[in-house]
Amino acid sequence: MRVIACRTAYGKGGLGQHFAQLVEESRASGELTAYYAHTHKAGDEKIARTVDFVRLRFLKKYTPLRFSPQWAAYVGERIFDKRIAAALDIKATCFMGFVGKSLFSFEKARALGYGTLELIAANSHVRNVQRMHAIAAKQHGVKDTWLNEALARKTMREYEMADYIYTHAAYTRQSLIDEGISPAKLRHTSLAVHPKFTPPARKPDDGIFRVVYAGRVDATKGIPLLIKAFKALSNQRAELTLVGGCATRKMKTWFGRLIGGDKRIKFAPGDPLKPFQEADVYVHPSYEDGFAYAPMEALACGVPAIVTEDTGMKEYIVPGENGYIVPTGDWKAILERMEQVRKYPLASVAPLVSEPLIKS
Repeated sequence: MRVIACRTAYGKGGLGQHFAQLVEESRASGELTAYYAHTHKAGDEKIARTVDFVRLRFLKKYTPLRFSPQWAAYVGERIFDKRIAAALDIKATCFMGFVGKSLFSFEKARALGYGTLELIAANSHVRNVQRMHAIAAKQHGVKDTWLNEALARKTMREYEMADYIYTHAAYTRQSLIDEGISPAKLRHTSLAVHPKFTPPARKPDDGIFRVVYAGRVDATKGIPLLIKAFKALSNQRAELTLVGGCATRKMKTWFGRLIGGDKRIKFAPGDPLKPFQEADVYVHPSYEDGFAYAPMEALACGVPAIVTEDTGMKEYIVPGENGYIVPTGDWKAILERMEQVRKYPLASVAPLVSEPLIKS
């Protein structure tokens, strides 16, 4: 029987959707004992334990943590992990947690006699994340990574403690193997998008070429590359929608200067469904992503996707059919593919194949 913990809300955002799939598949197989989350699914009051973050919200708003995404992430993961470890008193045989958030929970579960510890690797190996974020910082002259060495070391200890590590892309799996983790410890998973992401009945017919991105707006996600490529489009009748926001006020100011008052570029925080259904192309210029939900959601809406080599999402791209794969950190390659999609729209989007998330 399995207990699952996740820092985010059930079903909210990429990580929350990932978590919801884990919960539902464990429930369907009769293995779900309980789960811990920021908010839970309606009707799950008997098996769900709510974990609030009042203290963390205070720290992020009123202490120097608000100026450091790295330390804010580390402190946030540590507080959550400690809260779960303190609250864990349920009898079960398996504890499942997410990478970076499970060390103390693992220790408590083991002390309670749990026989199996399972770790969900939402990103590639933590050392690979560090390397790719360093490349982004060097290329753009700004360090906005969420990962510091303290969190990296914590994650490394979780890798060691876990009996099984779940990966959802060959990119993630290979990064773990390259860092010395035994393939026997790894299990493959597949992710599915929410059923609301479907092609629209009709798209805008006003001659505007619409580009969209969804996720964190920062340098590690390659957004400066996307902005530069977008501004260089030969046809200026275009629009770029960034569905998401900046982690800090400093980064918001930095991106404001980068955008330079270009009114064709806009932020649209919230549900990405409408921007996806109106878009001509989705661009995911990230320097590293273990999977990346957003381009998968765009594909489900019938939108071709341009993704980088350093994202697990590339496994779902059939070049020339439902999108293109470009070298990481290359804005000219992004521009070239956007021009290609603008001039020669892709006629169809390859169907997505969903598989069970948890495989024995």
